[in-house]
Amino acid sequence: MDAIKGKTAFNNARSSKYWQQLQTLATQPWSLADLFAQDDNRATRFSTKAGALYMDYSKQCLDEEVLVNLLQLAESCEVSRRIDALMQGAMVNTSEQRAALHTALRLPETARLNVDGQDVVADVHHSLMQVARLSERVRHGTWRGFSGKAITDVVNIGVGGSDLGPLMATTALDEWADTEIAVHFVSNMDGTQLDNLLKHLNPETTLFIISSKSFGTVDTLSNAKTALSWLLATAKLRAGTEDSVLRRHFIGISANSEKMSAWGIHPEHQLQLWEWVGGRFSLWSAIGLAIAIRIGMPKFKALLSGAHSMDEHFSEADFADNLPVLLGLIAVWNSTFLQVNAHTVLPYDGRLSYLPSYLTQLEMESNGKSVTQHGDDIDYDTCPILWGEIGSNAQHAFYQLLHQGTQQVSCDFIACVRRYSDNVKNAPLQQQHELSLANCLAQSRVLAFGNTAIAKIADAKVDADADKYKYYRGNQPSTTVLIDELTPHSLGALIALYEHKVYVMASIWDINPFDQWGVEMGKQMAESVHHAMQHGNSGQFDTSTEQLLQYIKKLS
Repeated sequence: MDAIKGKTAFNNARSSKYWQQLQTLATQPWSLADLFAQDDNRATRFSTKAGALYMDYSKQCLDEEVLVNLLQLAESCEVSRRIDALMQGAMVNTSEQRAALHTALRLPETARLNVDGQDVVADVHHSLMQVARLSERVRHGTWRGFSGKAITDVVNIGVGGSDLGPLMATTALDEWADTEIAVHFVSNMDGTQLDNLLKHLNPETTLFIISSKSFGTVDTLSNAKTALSWLLATAKLRAGTEDSVLRRHFIGISANSEKMSAWGIHPEHQLQLWEWVGGRFSLWSAIGLAIAIRIGMPKFKALLSGAHSMDEHFSEADFADNLPVLLGLIAVWNSTFLQVNAHTVLPYDGRLSYLPSYLTQLEMESNGKSVTQHGDDIDYDTCPILWGEIGSNAQHAFYQLLHQGTQQVSCDFIACVRRYSDNVKNAPLQQQHELSLANCLAQSRVLAFGNTAIAKIADAKVDADADKYKYYRGNQPSTTVLIDELTPHSLGALIALYEHKVYVMASIWDINPFDQWGVEMGKQMAESVHHAMQHGNSGQFDTSTEQLLQYIKKLS
């Protein structure tokens, strides 16, 4: 299919009559206890399934009227056309005037998508062949370091999407690993991660992946420079050369081949990105090399296939049963209309420990905007503040605020139904898994119904004044996503679900989720401050910054 050409104009949701109706509906008191009491079929009516993902959103503060208006709002601002524009390579990244084709990264090889006369699918699968070639060399022990020894450790150096995506997926799928090659991740600019790691690694058997779309990110390149210095210090003792070290110990992944070559990455070890791949949407590309090394190329392709299955669901399913559309519309209802401006992600599965951090970047960097695509100031709330933690840990950390604090917070509970399938061998672990699932369901119930949740079981009367310190008010909205079983395919679908949720939210808010100009000025200012530190310049900053610079200088 040929891509939609140029920028596409869409209707604005803000001017829709459904927007006004939702504003009115939001002013009425919402009680989850009352909503369930009024409808015995509520849980069935407000749940749906796609593939291995089952979503129950019945504990959200909405009813049929709200849902109908949300769906009509999506239709009125042409979310269907916006989905088509995304999938077909239209210029949906309006500020940078390009497509956002992360969905093309997981298209099957038989698909066709032409963007500006270029067969994107052919380019993607050529890159995947390179990922397969390099990853298999490492996995099979044929990639040798400067001393001739096989690689034992791979260090992915990146930041943001070049770190969080591969880190999250590799951790989640580690039980699927079928190699002794250890994969590590370094992102922090101050060198702490790298310093601690290098103390335990052998420079003769360590391979570094430098992942940076621009190949100019100071965080990444400062770590890469230190890694090279560490390698050279050992290589020189063994009569190695810098060219040999660079060729045998570094792979580059970037959209900027010139900068990779200038840094010293050998052309055969350069993996290509494209300008239409946003960092936080890039784990499906060569950025996922670390994942492929750890779990193998067939399982990496299963991850891509799972994401593609969600792409198809997003494109084809009726909005009333469309998981990403519903998840996105609920998020808009909470943030914009109910003004629930905090959201937490609570996976009850240790394998998903990095999912909250990944989604924090995905949502807040994408939708943390206050200007529409047309440059107009926004007068409504957009992206909520998002954070999260493994549910069992979070219970002992910040659930106090969720249950008894003054803030209203929406929650996503995520859990896997099946785990430790060998019940005889893993009976104790199976019991722990069931306990985790029980806690997931229990916490969402208490958040929704407060003290009445216990009263119904214990057949006791709730007295809110009897002991206010132990009173749970409830009425905290939540959605529960159950995964049949965590596999590369189901993880791919889960991640794509949240990618598309972000796009639905942005479509309603009329913002561009594919740029991140908000991070740029701080980087520019850091260069000026660093120059002042090195050369002692003063008088160009505010008095607070000047004072802090002077204090640092005294102690340096």
